[in-house]
Amino acid sequence: MFLSQEADQFQLPVNETGFTREELEELLSFLESNEPVSPNSGSEGSTRAVYSPDERKKRRMKSNRESARRSRWRKRMHLENITDEVNRLSVENQQLKNRLSAVINQYHIVWRENEQMRSESEALWAKLLDLYWTLATMQSR
Repeated sequence: MFLSQEADQFQLPVNETGFTREELEELLSFLESNEPVSPNSGSEGSTRAVYSPDERKKRRMKSNRESARRSRWRKRMHLENITDEVNRLSVENQQLKNRLSAVINQYHIVWRENEQMRSESEALWAKLLDLYWTLATMQSR
């Protein structure tokens, strides 16, 4: 009776440790008993209970259910982590796209200014050559 109450008190940590309730009750019974525990597991004189094939099957099925539950939990945590990573990378990708767009816009502005300056430079060179030509013709007269 004491073991059941104690196991009920520690239900959440039991799930976190991965032990089933029966396994914990068995461990607690070893600790509470005054019988020495043999260091050789499974040897004669062991305090381990012998279960019928039907009981072993039930315990195995319960253990498998617990294992499957833990596996589903790990899978769910992994999926949440991947989803968080996808969301973080999507935000980062959008920020990079915005920066790229700003750089491209700045490039076009600078390119247009450069074209305008190149055009003005050509016009000034044409005027300068015209002035040199005019000056040369005036001096040759």
